[in-house]
Amino acid sequence: MEEKKIIAVLGATGAQGGGLCRAILDDKGGGYKVRALTRNSKSDKAKELEKLGAEVVAVDVDDVESLKKAFRGAYAAYCVTFFWEHFTPGKELAQARNMAEAAKYAGVKHVIWSTLEDTRNWVPLDDDRMPTLMGKYKVPHFDAKGEANRIFTGMGLPVTLLHTSFYWENFIYFGMGPKRGPDGKLAITLPMGNKKLPGMAAGDIGKCAYNIFKAGPKYIGKTIGVAGDHLTGAQMAAGLTKALGKEVRYNEVTPEAYRHFGFPGAEDLGNMFQFNRDFEQVFCGARNLEAARALNPSMQTFEAWLAKNGARIPTEDEEETKRASGE
Repeated sequence: MEEKKIIAVLGATGAQGGGLCRAILDDKGGGYKVRALTRNSKSDKAKELEKLGAEVVAVDVDDVESLKKAFRGAYAAYCVTFFWEHFTPGKELAQARNMAEAAKYAGVKHVIWSTLEDTRNWVPLDDDRMPTLMGKYKVPHFDAKGEANRIFTGMGLPVTLLHTSFYWENFIYFGMGPKRGPDGKLAITLPMGNKKLPGMAAGDIGKCAYNIFKAGPKYIGKTIGVAGDHLTGAQMAAGLTKALGKEVRYNEVTPEAYRHFGFPGAEDLGNMFQFNRDFEQVFCGARNLEAARALNPSMQTFEAWLAKNGARIPTEDEEETKRASGE
């Protein structure tokens, strides 16, 4: 019996890596096994992956030697960085370089780099349509990933560049769920005008990545974009209204207003949504729905995702009820 090939998965306890680990583990006869790479191999999520059959290995993405050991003997590697932990594009670039160098050293046969557009290719730093952030970025959490593409390709790695989309889980975990406005109505707030935003269930990214690996060399050297739906703010609000059983409106604001909301990363996200809005055809065009569904036939639509997850989306009604009951 042929020995299963190892796929080393960075961020194995996160949204993208966790989805990939589960996709591999669920495919018992697929010929692949998981090496789940995580900073904390003793966490509950890591232990859960181990119970499911993953080889769990602690890794430090800031240490190239740690990554070299983690990639040793692996057929493939899934590489992703963690901007929202540190808000530092330079750190992302350094970590991406470590990942690429380790993959090269280990002789990995296929690398997927989870990336996004470098928005400076469309909005140069001297373009005042949106402010420059941190001295040299327009959308820091996009631009550093996009800039790192050249690290992977420049080393001659067998790489697939995977463009991801807005996670619908942001409505659950990232504070983007419906909130009551001054008029007492629930609303989601986005600076997208009437333009469409590509979105998807985070777990579907992992399924797409697994099918890219399973396809062998077919996608090496290619850039692939994935999404489950392209929806306007009004369409997302309508979907939430149906799923939650209470009216949710779309509160359209300007990117400038969004940038001044004051939460960590507000300027970055304000610029991101402005880029998505102003370059809708570019951004949606890079994430063709039919192609993504061909890659992952089980790709969820927003409606399907809401049917499974709508009850998990917090609304201020529920939060007020909890406060009143002392929970």
